[in-house]
Amino acid sequence: ERAIARHEVREIEQRHTVDGPRQDVALDEEDDVVIIYNRVPKTASTSFTNIAYDLCAKNKYHVLHINTTKNNPVMSLQDQVRFVKNVTSWKEMKPGFYHGHISYLDFAKFGVKKKPIYINVIRDPIERLVSYYYFLRFGDDYRPGLRRRKQGDKKTFDECVAAGGSDCAPEKLWLQIPFFCGHSSECWNVGSRWALEQAKYNLINEYFLVGVTEELEDFIMLLEAALPRFFRGATELYRTGKKSHLRKTTEKKLPTKETIAKLQQSEIWKMENEFYEFALEQFQFVRAHAVREKDGELYILAQNFFYEKIYPKSN
Repeated sequence: ERAIARHEVREIEQRHTVDGPRQDVALDEEDDVVIIYNRVPKTASTSFTNIAYDLCAKNKYHVLHINTTKNNPVMSLQDQVRFVKNVTSWKEMKPGFYHGHISYLDFAKFGVKKKPIYINVIRDPIERLVSYYYFLRFGDDYRPGLRRRKQGDKKTFDECVAAGGSDCAPEKLWLQIPFFCGHSSECWNVGSRWALEQAKYNLINEYFLVGVTEELEDFIMLLEAALPRFFRGATELYRTGKKSHLRKTTEKKLPTKETIAKLQQSEIWKMENEFYEFALEQFQFVRAHAVREKDGELYILAQNFFYEKIYPKSN
């Protein structure tokens, strides 16, 4: 037993030496970073996350999937405390990239000194709903053998809208706003103007960058330029990698103009679309100040600020 105990102690000491710093050793500032990607379903999140997995060994960071029971995006209060504690104090997992279908969580409420970096991607609301509708029935090319919740239902999205079905109702559009709004009860009240304004506030003040599915490559390019510790090599990997466009919904039929017009009459669509347009305008504003186009290609701008008139003068 003593021999076994000595062997286990040696194994633990070796892991600390080889794998990283001990708990009581402060991390370098460059390594004391956590990114949270609270991914919205059906926004090309799998394609983007696969890039993080492909780069983590090369760029030396950890990727962790936040898997909540039944994909519930709202955590219990006790789980919020556990999650915040894990993310901020789990030194062996830093630098870390966390991803999962969870709504925004304000770390400042828990008294932490250093908050994580939030990023996200959103999509045109109707396109996202159509993709999710067919995904529940036919799955995708990522796990084609997996049985989906609505498998066997052959009704098209157009037929569902015409019949006033629950799976295609305007209320189903209410998702991107609450994901950005957070864990307050009002965030999940369908059609809440307060939730929309809170989601806008969080997008501007709490998120490092929010991209759109339709311009995913530009989103990745900006992340690589701004956060190379995580995303060095991401743009080239997205352009040439086999996993870049991995997850495509099977048998998706585009809705007719009549179907789209009917959904666009709802106040819920108007609010979700207002949030999408707000996010798109902000993303395009950030991109316009970060890149230039030449011969049809985008190029990241070099550093455009410098320091001068530095006093007192050194000897």
